[in-house]
Formats: sequence, C-alpha cells, structure tokens
Amino acid sequence: MSVPRGEMELKEEAIRAHYAAAAAMLQGFDHAPRVATARVVEVPAARSPGIGARPRFRSTTPGLVTRSTLRPEGVRLIERIEGIGGEDPIVDPLEATVLSALRRALAIALAVGEAFSGQTGLDELKRANLENRLAADRRGEFSELLAAEALAVLSVFANTTAFLLAAHASEAVVEIGAVEEVLSDNAQLALHGALWELDQDIALLATEAARLVPVVLAFAEQLMEKVRLRAGSAPRLSAFTGANYRVGADDLPIAGFEPARQAKGQTLVMTFKKPHEVVGNHIAKYQAMRLAKMLMAYDFERRLNPFAELGGFIFTFMGDGKPGTGKTTLIQMMAGLLSDYCAVAGYPFRYQNLSIDTVDSYQGKSGQNAKAFITDVMDPAVIGFGTVDDIDQVAGKRGERQSSAGQQEITAVLMEAFAGANTVVRGNCTFGMFSNYPENVDDALRQRAGARFLVDGPQSREDYIDILALLLGKNHAIPMGNHALFAAQEIRRAVAASFEGHSVPHEEGLKAVWAEVEGRVGPLDTLAKLGTYLKAIQEADSRFTGRAVKNITDAVKVRAMDFELPDEWMEKPELFLFKGYDEKAAMILELRRPITVEMVVQEINRYADSEFRYADKSDEVAIEGAVREMRRMEEAKRRYLEGKG
Repeated sequence: MSVPRGEMELKEEAIRAHYAAAAAMLQGFDHAPRVATARVVEVPAARSPGIGARPRFRSTTPGLVTRSTLRPEGVRLIERIEGIGGEDPIVDPLEATVLSALRRALAIALAVGEAFSGQTGLDELKRANLENRLAADRRGEFSELLAAEALAVLSVFANTTAFLLAAHASEAVVEIGAVEEVLSDNAQLALHGALWELDQDIALLATEAARLVPVVLAFAEQLMEKVRLRAGSAPRLSAFTGANYRVGADDLPIAGFEPARQAKGQTLVMTFKKPHEVVGNHIAKYQAMRLAKMLMAYDFERRLNPFAELGGFIFTFMGDGKPGTGKTTLIQMMAGLLSDYCAVAGYPFRYQNLSIDTVDSYQGKSGQNAKAFITDVMDPAVIGFGTVDDIDQVAGKRGERQSSAGQQEITAVLMEAFAGANTVVRGNCTFGMFSNYPENVDDALRQRAGARFLVDGPQSREDYIDILALLLGKNHAIPMGNHALFAAQEIRRAVAASFEGHSVPHEEGLKAVWAEVEGRVGPLDTLAKLGTYLKAIQEADSRFTGRAVKNITDAVKVRAMDFELPDEWMEKPELFLFKGYDEKAAMILELRRPITVEMVVQEINRYADSEFRYADKSDEVAIEGAVREMRRMEEAKRRYLEGKG
C-alpha cells in the first residue's frame, strides 16, 4: 500500500530479519527482576518427548557486553501461553494469534531500534564499546543513547502489540495494575524486563484462553503509558519522535510515543446539513464553519496546525440550548463540511460520538470506552471531530449521588484529556460537548470547554419564516410573500450583530456586577479596568477562576483570527492545504486582525453570561428539588400520623 505524506516505510525485509531473535525471546531467556517483585516463581515442568531443551538466549545487540543471570525459572512465553489450554495438545487459535502478534511486535520494535541506532551513530558506539576503544568523553552520550533506544523499542513493542490485537479485543476487562519492570539500560534488557512482567501477568490472570487477549492488551496499554511518562524527561529521543514510520503490511503508523491507530476515515451514516439549513444560532454556526476550515490547516508532516501555534484554535467547545434549538443540526453541518473538505484534499476524516451507550456497568469499562474515544479522535494521522451529545447524561457530576461509577469514570477521562498535564493540542481535532442542561455538567469539566456556543435556535420573525419554508420543502404552492428567503441567515451581518449584542451583559446577576464596576472605574478601556471587572465577577461567582480567564483570552485570540479562509483554498488544496507548514503560517498571519478592547469586553461578557446562566439554572434546579423533598416529607409525616391515629 502507498505510504502517506510525511511517513517513511519500515521495510518488511528489515522486520523479518529480526524474526529469529524475536522467536528466541519468546522461546526463553533468563531474567532476574530489578525493580518489580516476582509474584510467580515456579520450577519448570518436564518437557514433552520430542521437544528440545530451551536454548540459551544469545545477545542480538552488537557491542553490548551483558551479564547472564541464570535462573531455573527462566521466562518461556511460548510455553506459558500454550499451557493455558491445559493438557490439550492442539494449540488454541487465539493463543497462536497472540504469539504471532508478540513475535511481530518484537521484530518491528527491534527494526525501529536498529534504525534509531543507525541515525544517531549508536551502532558505531556499540562497536567501539565492544572493541574497548570507546573514548571516555563519549561514555555519557553512549549511556543516554542506549536508554533512548530502550524507551523507543519498548514503546514500539507495546504500541504494536496493542495495534495488532485490537481486532481480537472482547468485552472482558482485566485490571493488571502499573507495570514496574521498565528498564532502560539497553534495548535487549528492556525487552527482557517487559516480557518477564508480561509472563507474570499471564500466569496470574490469564486463567483461561478467553482472558489472554484482555491481559496482553491491558499490559500493553500500561507499558505504553509508563514508557511515555519516562520519555518525557529523557534526552536524545528526537531521532525517534521526529521520524514517522509506517509498516505497510499491517497499515501500522509509528509516530513517536503516540498510540497507533489505523489512519482511516469513516463513511458517515449521517444526514449532512448545509450552513443555510441551520437557522438562527449565528455565532455558533459561524464559529463551527471557521473551525472546520481551521482543522484543514493541519500539517501532517509537522503534525501541528499553525492555528494551534499562533492562537485562535478551538480544541474544546460546549454548545448548550433548549431542546429543539438545533444542536444536532449544528453537528451535522460541521461533520458534513469536514467530510467534504477532507474528500477534496484526500485526508482521512474520523468522526465519533461518545453516547450514553458508553456507560457500562462493569468497573473500569466506561473509562476504557471514553479513553478509546479520545485516542481515536486525537490520532495525529487523521482529521478528527469528536462529540459528546447530552454530556449531562454521559458524564457525571463528582460527588453527586445520582451519578453512577461509570459516569464518574468518563468525567475523569474527559477532564484529563481536555486539559490534563499531558494534553497535547496538535490542531488536527476538536471536541464538542452538547447539552440541554449544562448546569448538570460537572463545573470543572464544563470549564474545560474553551469556547461556548449558545444554541438558541431561531429568534427573529425572519428566522421563523426561513425555518418554516425550509421544513415545508418544495411540495407546495404557498406564495412566499414579503420576505427575502434566507437573507437573515447571511452570516457576516448576523454574526456582527450577535457579537455587538454582548457589549453589555445579558444575565441579571452579571448586569449588576457590570453596573457596579462601570460606576466605580468608568468605561472599561484599559487592562487595569478589565482586570477589575474580572475580579468583581470572581467575587460574585467563586467558580470564575483563572481557567475562565484563559478561556476568555483564547476566545479573544479566536476573534483575532476572525477571517474566512477562502473557499477556493478548500476547493483547490494546492493553494493552501498542500503547502509547507511555514508557508501556511505566513499566509494565516497576513489575515490576522489586531485585538481590540471591544473584542475583550464582548468575550468576557459572553463567557460570564454563560456561567451565570448555568449557575442560576443549577441553583433553581436545586431549590426546586429541595422544595419537592420537603413536600414529600410533610406528606409522609401526615400519613404516618393518620396511620397511628
């Protein structure tokens, strides 16, 4: 198969050259754990007649002098996995599949390690070390490169194992805990440590063939995470993180420490909507249209979007409004635009929705479902659009009794993914959260929505005429009358009016804060006065924190990027989409607008209005609930007393 732009093919012959070494590792080696504690220690059983003795493992790393630690209970994964079936002499097909995947994952990892050694000069340092001619001033470099190679090889092994076995995953969930035996002295020892711990997990947890794949997948996921965290502070990894490989036979992308997913789009079973079919919702529609074009600026070679670097990219947003105001239509419009743009450019497009079906009664499964959703959408090899419709039902409020354990798991995953310590915004994907009842969404999760789209549906007389004509269709002869169809939906004019409407607050609580601050300091025309207004909002609502200010400034930067990428750039990819990253960034900078006081005031009011609106609704819901509870208690007390009488 062809290799996408920006990726190098990892040759099949280079991989198969390591099959013998990979098979030897699975057959057997000796390893004394350094970090972890053995949970399974056993004397190996006598072999069946005709089966040869386990061969001593021989180093496949040139120039590496390692000490052999002989142990009677050496690691023999082939024997371990085939032994799950008991005395049955016929190997279970699933066991054979796992062994085949492990061998190929090891071979691919060793091939990547070999490429890393060649690119960094590590192979020459290994030879020099073997021949006792390694200069003293290069020993530090040698150790750092060995550790970098070990981390790269471990990551590729875990990543490839998970990728190859993903199609065989089941509903079974296995908790294995953190992986401990993560060694980085050299690649061979690193793989030995990983396989030793995998052997321990299989012995303890894979009590039957059906549990083998879940155990191996859980191990691979934990190993990937541990290695990724370790790599965050490790030097000399740029040769690995800066090179993007693809294994053609498996359609496997290798992009540093990113989890691998097939770079395939989806044939969406969805009714797409055109922008003129979204009546009202002017700001939400306008920002969704601009965001779709922003996503298309993503550079697959640099794996970064100029908008994400320059500011103005919307990574997460929340759309809220009453039932029937057009949230689903907005999703259909944005997904349709992205699907069309990607089809023209030849980019893979992936849309996924995290629905209420994700919430599972099995402990840990809901979190796994949410993590898989995040990973699929954030795949740097695709343009991604993820939505969480009815998020108030999917993700639970922390500390609320009505929220199930599964909903709490999803909340934790989304919070970490949207604004966690390890969140990387490349600009290839965006997440939209939608709700009719945003006041029921966890406060911290809601504040992770960088932009707010008020989906309020048709508002004006013209809006209602337009939506009536749109929904009636053409199978009628009713005259239009004195009305220019869809003229009110002309986006530029409507959006300008909508933004100007936020020059003053809308919510009563915020109006009082605005009046008090303006009366005290005068017009809000300096940073000092704007900061005074922000502090006054915080005093009125303690949930208005530094994250709120960050979201506001991000929204202001979006307004600075308040320009339309020409439709021609989407229709003819060579004009913009296929240009280099630096040229794209320069073209965008030429269109950027300066930030004004009016923009800042409007975005403060837009964001604060939404928070006051949520708070008012939340308080009202809580009060109504308390009143209902009191009435129930009064009625229960009355019936109780009547019964006693």
